[in-house]
Amino acid sequence: MAMNLNPNPEDQISLEKDLYCPDFKAECVIVDKVYFSCQQRECFDEVFAPLPCGGEYEFVDITFNPGEIIEDTLVITPIPNRPNFSRVRFRVRITYTLQVRDKCDPKNILSIAGELPEIQKDIIMFIPEARDEFTFQIVIETASQLLTEPVQEDGFFVFAVGVFIIAKIVGRVQLLIPAFGFCPEPPDCEEFFPEDICIDFDEVPFPEFFPPQLEDIDSSFL
Repeated sequence: MAMNLNPNPEDQISLEKDLYCPDFKAECVIVDKVYFSCQQRECFDEVFAPLPCGGEYEFVDITFNPGEIIEDTLVITPIPNRPNFSRVRFRVRITYTLQVRDKCDPKNILSIAGELPEIQKDIIMFIPEARDEFTFQIVIETASQLLTEPVQEDGFFVFAVGVFIIAKIVGRVQLLIPAFGFCPEPPDCEEFFPEDICIDFDEVPFPEFFPPQLEDIDSSFL
């Protein structure tokens, strides 16, 4: 039996009543839908970050930037015996910023930009057949973690890093979803005011200006 892909308005109203509670209404939105995703992890037991020549340094902090697919490395090849699945190959670049302190001058903190070794991916992903005008995007997300405390060795800081990777097949589609409607009006923003010590001072009780008299002192202590 053929499926009706273009329901009439009456069918639409019935859909809203039958599938969603009265507090919801059906809304049509354009979103990036995840058609497929998979996870992997990489571990680098030794990453070498070069230090300025001469001097002794100590580790302060490290910040990892989101991984990105290196330009012109993405290759998608359909698999003949597996319809809707493709071999996907790409290389991932993850950069970082390492902060170190000069032991001879503790106030001197240096920022060193670096890059983890390139990550080569060769995986199988679900990419369904689509019309020529419809395009899928290969999207990755990374979470990098420092596994060992960086130590200085021969002009380098050496440390280990673990990387979690999620690869996704994303396509922009139109979806019918239940919704409450537009978001409510947000609360007012909180203004930032510099601390005013005089405000606290205004609440302090007024002190006694003069020493107590004899009759004001408890006679039991005399």
